[in-house]
Amino acid sequence: MGLFGRKKDKKEEDTMAKCTCGCGGNAAAESGNPADSSAPAEQHAGVAVSIKVLGSGCKNCEALLQNTKDAAAAMELPADIEYITDMREIAKYGVMSTPALVVNEQVVSMGRVLKPGDVQKLLKKIGVA
Repeated sequence: MGLFGRKKDKKEEDTMAKCTCGCGGNAAAESGNPADSSAPAEQHAGVAVSIKVLGSGCKNCEALLQNTKDAAAAMELPADIEYITDMREIAKYGVMSTPALVVNEQVVSMGRVLKPGDVQKLLKKIGVA
């Protein structure tokens, strides 16, 4: 039984489990055909990777931002790179030490300024490149 008596639909759970892009399973709904189980993969095939650098605006945070941009350019990765300095947004990710790197809504590094080569290795390790 779901929270407050609301049960989740079996199809909704399956869709959310299959989509690992960070859309929360909304790709199937956006495609217009929720019964199509391949919709999440097709929806995100041509979409750039979402990368966020979380920081306070200090030189280390800006260095991680530049190194991330350099790594994405070197890999020819179509990435949407954002720089977030709002502490409320940073707290939503549970990050207590900046700079932090978030890939597809998942924190992959915090408290370190990664070099471009390290960012490339990390992206390959998590399977986005």
